[in-house]
Amino acid sequence: MDDNGSERQRLVVDNLETGERQLDGLDNIHGPIVWAADNKTIFYTPSEGNAWRTERVKTHRLGSKPDTDRQIFHNTDTSLFLSLGLSQSEQYVFIVLSNHESSEIRYLSVDEPAAEPKLVARRRESIQYSMDHGNGQFYVLVNDEHVNFRIATAPESDPSLENWVTLLPSSDEVYYQDVTVFQNFIAVEEMSNGLSRIRVRRHSGEEHYVAFPEQVYASSLGNNPAYNTQTLRIDYESMITPDSVYDYDPVSKQLELRKQQVVPSGYDKERFVTERLWAPGRDGVKVPVSLVYRKDAKRDGKAPLYLYGYGAYASGTPPYFSALRLSLLERGVVYAIAHVRGGDEMGYQWYLDGKLDKRANTFNDFVDVAQFLIDEQYTAQGHIAISGGSAGGELVGAAVIQAPELWGAAVLDVPFVDVLNTMLDANLPLTPPEWQEWGNPIESRAAFENIRSYSPYDNIEARDYPPMLVTGGLNDPRVTYWEPAKWTAKMRALKTDNNELLLKINMGAGHGGKSGRYDSVYEFAEQVSFVLRHLKVEGFSF
Repeated sequence: MDDNGSERQRLVVDNLETGERQLDGLDNIHGPIVWAADNKTIFYTPSEGNAWRTERVKTHRLGSKPDTDRQIFHNTDTSLFLSLGLSQSEQYVFIVLSNHESSEIRYLSVDEPAAEPKLVARRRESIQYSMDHGNGQFYVLVNDEHVNFRIATAPESDPSLENWVTLLPSSDEVYYQDVTVFQNFIAVEEMSNGLSRIRVRRHSGEEHYVAFPEQVYASSLGNNPAYNTQTLRIDYESMITPDSVYDYDPVSKQLELRKQQVVPSGYDKERFVTERLWAPGRDGVKVPVSLVYRKDAKRDGKAPLYLYGYGAYASGTPPYFSALRLSLLERGVVYAIAHVRGGDEMGYQWYLDGKLDKRANTFNDFVDVAQFLIDEQYTAQGHIAISGGSAGGELVGAAVIQAPELWGAAVLDVPFVDVLNTMLDANLPLTPPEWQEWGNPIESRAAFENIRSYSPYDNIEARDYPPMLVTGGLNDPRVTYWEPAKWTAKMRALKTDNNELLLKINMGAGHGGKSGRYDSVYEFAEQVSFVLRHLKVEGFSF
């Protein structure tokens, strides 16, 4: 549990049958834990030192003292993240070293928690792989032949690199994102032409895709803890269909709805429409845009529009449903998601084309999407509110710098706006592993100049800017609170307008905002009220 947003967790263990507390607390844990098969041994990763890096994997045996915990692995390379995982078969523990370009995995049996972890394949430059296990073999997702990855199998007796055999070959059209192994089949999450899909492949080789009812949607594997299952649990939603949980039968190929998000105030999806557009970028690419709006909306260039973007870490933004978004839609606001480069919506190359020396593509795509929506009469200049958080906050900051005249309001949520100074500080916990994403300005002059050319904080100048709401968290270990504070201070010193510029630092929260069932609703309401007021939406006053 983490009660302050710092991502430094405390682990306690209770016996649910007796009510006995069997472990009163291991402090400063980071990431998931994994149980050994003996039901007494726990694998965990502690955060250590002033930089709170995760460097070791340890085991704790219930009933013993924490200071006797055994170290089974130590990573001395500060440029790599360390994480733990458990195979779907629950037979193997995976110890993963990775950055944004490469990875390295070790494994050991849950039946032998004291064993030495075995190396699968040593880390190679620009090669990433992940693993699962089932049916007496390992399954490997790897990009050694193509940026869009391939899926291979490897024998349980020796899963080293030379024994990998391709099961699903790589291609330009299909981007493999994940594979989960079950007793009778495997399920593959993949992307094609900007849309997610799920492939079901039986061990006999017969395969098919799950058929969904809409043309633009988001699908993914849901909670599937059982290895021996006859059905596959799937999460499904679209910008007009609430978050839904389905059970899918691979034999009958039927979807059975198990649960759907309820909107307490009532919701009729027939009142809204969603669509996928393709915005022309300045360098000739087509950028996908997902839209949702009221069905009776007029395309006359007068509607206010809320534009969201992220575009980093190969983390695509699906066309998802949001009950909170309805307060905007009901007031006639058009809501749009710009699937800019830096995400992976159009394949892994889409991500590569938005990082390092190509980072400016992300910001250019966002501005070009906005201009396209203006040209297509969905909105007008000055009637657009833009929003993004973390690296998406960097995107919004860069868009504010590049084209301030387009925006009627901007929300920068825990924004990564002080990129250059952060990448110059190797003592920050996330900086060394992040050099593969942004570049290392300490060692490379070209990286220094590239980051300085787009880093939002470093490019503020004396001119007019739109109204802005800027947020941060005092306990945030990812984007330290002084980044939004510095951005706001410099903006206030240099901007030549009288537009509102608000800074809110949450003194008891981290990167994900306040904890609590409804606190995120209140925080979203603050942002929406700020946007509606500055877009001068009819019928809204504050």
